[in-house]
Amino acid sequence: MRLIKLFFAVAALAFITTPAIQAEEAYLNYKSYCMQCHGMHGKGDGVNVPAMNVLPRDHNDNKYMMTRTNTEIYNAIKFGGQSVNKSIKMPAWGDTFTEEELHQLVGHIRTLCCESEIIRGVNFK
Repeated sequence: MRLIKLFFAVAALAFITTPAIQAEEAYLNYKSYCMQCHGMHGKGDGVNVPAMNVLPRDHNDNKYMMTRTNTEIYNAIKFGGQSVNKSIKMPAWGDTFTEEELHQLVGHIRTLCCESEIIRGVNFK
């Protein structure tokens, strides 16, 4: 009986912490692979910007980001910017990230645009 209780306790703990761990992984992947162009807070102001002739997308621009579907964001990450008629400078990361990591990155990018609206006092839904 103790073994069963322990199993359920561990399973419950994993269920509770998984979203937080996934969010942290997405942030770390964004930081490692995306921030050089998109910037620390996703504003399109990364350290590579001065050398770029096409500016990276501002992921904080809620008005624009809400016109993009999750599938479009996913495709841009997985297949590169050119696959969604955006900059050819945006590399394809499909061989770098797992499917789960790709979806986590889409979620992280969505939090960047939502946070910008919350900071400005807009109730985003």
